Amino acid sequence: MPPVIADLVRARNEVRSHYENVLERGGHKAKLNFMLDGNLVGDIGEALAVELLGIKLVEAKSLAGIDGYAPDGRTVQIKATDTKRGPAFRPIEQNADHLIYFCLDFDNCSGVVFYNGPEEPVLECLKDGWTGQRLVSRKRIKELDAHMDPALRLPFLADTAVLSAE
Repeated sequence: MPPVIADLVRARNEVRSHYENVLERGGHKAKLNFMLDGNLVGDIGEALAVELLGIKLVEAKSLAGIDGYAPDGRTVQIKATDTKRGPAFRPIEQNADHLIYFCLDFDNCSGVVFYNGPEEPVLECLKDGWTGQRLVSRKRIKELDAHMDPALRLPFLADTAVLSAE
């Protein structure tokens, strides 16, 4: 991960370790994970997409489903998680041309580009007429990515080696 994000993750890990010791000394059975989630994880995913793929983020978050634009002009949705679940989707009026899905491992300060391709095949995994929020399994995302035509992927910037592609 970029050094500025790695510093944040290390700080989170230090806080978690500190409180594990505090709780253990106090005889507590509870565990505090200090999970980085929600908007912070999404912001990290978007920052990685900017740095690794040259994505230009939209100025306002008013366009649901489109987080930015690829250098070639394609619209891009960016998903990121630090869980073992796949990405979540909601029905929206306009879907992006492309999807980038990062799986982050905050415990080891690393991450993987788990999917880099058109969004449409991923959305086709969801049942017709779905409502609310639905997940596409990581297994299915990995299968789709494994069979992706390399010409459909967004290229990494030449000087980046921050994450690995799986």
